[in-house]
Amino acid sequence: MYISELGDLWHRSRVAPDIVHLDSAAASRSSDAVIGEVTDHLWRESARGAYVAAEQCAERLDRARRDLAAMVGHDPDGIAFRESALSALRALLTYWNMPVSATVWVCPTEYGPNLDQFERRGYSVHTMPSTDDTGRVNTDALENMLQFEQPDVIHVCHIGSHSGVVQPAAKIVELAHRVGVPVVVDAAQAIGQVDCVTGADIVYGTSRKWLAGPRGVGFLSVSDTSLRPVEIESSEAFIAGRIGFGTAVQELQSYGLERVRRELATIGERTRTRLDGVGSWQVVEPLDEPSAITTLAPPPGWQDSDVAAAREALRSRGILVTCADTWRAPLSREERSVLRISPHLDVEDTHLDRLAAELLGMGW
Repeated sequence: MYISELGDLWHRSRVAPDIVHLDSAAASRSSDAVIGEVTDHLWRESARGAYVAAEQCAERLDRARRDLAAMVGHDPDGIAFRESALSALRALLTYWNMPVSATVWVCPTEYGPNLDQFERRGYSVHTMPSTDDTGRVNTDALENMLQFEQPDVIHVCHIGSHSGVVQPAAKIVELAHRVGVPVVVDAAQAIGQVDCVTGADIVYGTSRKWLAGPRGVGFLSVSDTSLRPVEIESSEAFIAGRIGFGTAVQELQSYGLERVRRELATIGERTRTRLDGVGSWQVVEPLDEPSAITTLAPPPGWQDSDVAAAREALRSRGILVTCADTWRAPLSREERSVLRISPHLDVEDTHLDRLAAELLGMGW
């Protein structure tokens, strides 16, 4: 049984998987409609020519921009399509007029490859204070810090790659804007599962995770169009993927975005409650964290290589999860690999029971 009616709708709109798919934070399964739109456009390119086909679908791409812009609270003119979230960040840092040796404040859960981009450009990176070992930003301490010092920009990884903790992005934006500091939000893991209308100056993300769009498409959205998103947008475009991206967003909107968010939060809580303590694996997030991502710290004495081996063992038994290695969150106090469990709307209780049984029976 699916956890909800919404899960049944989600399941019936796509092919049945060959595995227990609990890895949406890596890439969700696209619907039949999304796959159909992508392939239909590829056939149009073959029949009419790629550039002619692109011209003929201009209105569909415009709608995709409008729908996506509404999800982040920006104007459609501020949307630029890219190949991925990381590609969007690279383009932003290339075209944005940042000071030499800029100072960037980040969350303790910041994604490692993002930090690499800052450091390669010589930016000075500092970590914002956290409330506890989960890495959630302490907004009271941040407010106090901003009274005495202001960075050039604050970068918020709304939900990290190594944890299901949701950062208080809207509150961080509010505090930063009081003192004139712009905020950039990495919404790669957030868009589709939490509210991404935060007031941030810049938001970027990807299609393939919680939106369940195709791979190879991302976006950058700016509130100030003087940044000229048209320059940031990649000209060698996967137009079919962008059309599929737009279709995936429209599908999610048809379900009701808030309804989807509530359901994913419920799934996250049920997953954590079912798995916490099984086989001495411990859930890292609070049980009621409002996201669908659960991370499991390994039993005492396990090494990172053991976690990676557990992931491979689960895959060989038909269960897909991720081994989230430490490079994903090098600033985190949790200096260990974890198993990341990220079911989407069509998860069944039997899927979680099967995972729990495998974790219990590994006997390592």
